Amino acid sequence: MKPVAYLKVYNIFMADEQINSLSRNKIAMLIDGDNAQAALLSQMLVEAGRYGQVTVRRIYGDWTTTSMNSWKEILNFHAFQPIQQFRYTIGKNATDSAMIIDAMDILHSGVVDGFCLVSSDSDYTRLATRIRESGIFVMGIGEKKTPKPFVNACDVFVYTENLVVEKKAETQPRAQKSGTKKTKDEKEEADPMPLLTQAFEMAVQQDGWASLANMGNALYQLDPAFDPRTYGHKQLSKMMNKLKDRFDMKTQVMDGSTLFFVKIKE
Repeated sequence: MKPVAYLKVYNIFMADEQINSLSRNKIAMLIDGDNAQAALLSQMLVEAGRYGQVTVRRIYGDWTTTSMNSWKEILNFHAFQPIQQFRYTIGKNATDSAMIIDAMDILHSGVVDGFCLVSSDSDYTRLATRIRESGIFVMGIGEKKTPKPFVNACDVFVYTENLVVEKKAETQPRAQKSGTKKTKDEKEEADPMPLLTQAFEMAVQQDGWASLANMGNALYQLDPAFDPRTYGHKQLSKMMNKLKDRFDMKTQVMDGSTLFFVKIKE
């Protein structure tokens, strides 16, 4: 991968860690809306986030059709840009052409260090090959029915069937007290574990531990409005320290600075 720029880490997260910057690759995530599942968008972002910061976020499709309705609410939540592509012929998908053209424009602009192509369509095989030939990282996300040529053209390919399993295994919100009713947003705010679990999966290393600095950066990708103070804590490290039943935590001193690492408990 190409050298990447440093990202500033906000003091609200890293006051204890004394880390001023993190190196992150910039990733363009392009989704063929006709060949992807809207319900898995959060999980797909987590997968792409393992390899860098998803700076370009676009979903392609004919938004005049009812088949795209499932995307409309979730794409706004995750700040994806919908790209309109009319079907010029009934039964013929023109989305792939628009996505390929945009991908080449982004490639030649040099604004990203990698691509994440979300589709199960073999039409993107040549695109993935062309991106990789340019020395740029390319990953794919699609169903197990995805043709092998497209899978093998990517540096990394993730099957959505594996993401469905992970989604089902996510921690569920704790039971409400009897006699009280909460809105959907209040429920999510009351239980930070789903978001923390996703951020951990993005930041975890081969040894099973994740730097709290990297985890904090992942939290900003998943939810730019995330704030430990929402849950009654001034710093992320103090918040994690209160979650000892869910996470193990350790420290390491490097060059006079204390670094925090966390590990999710099985």
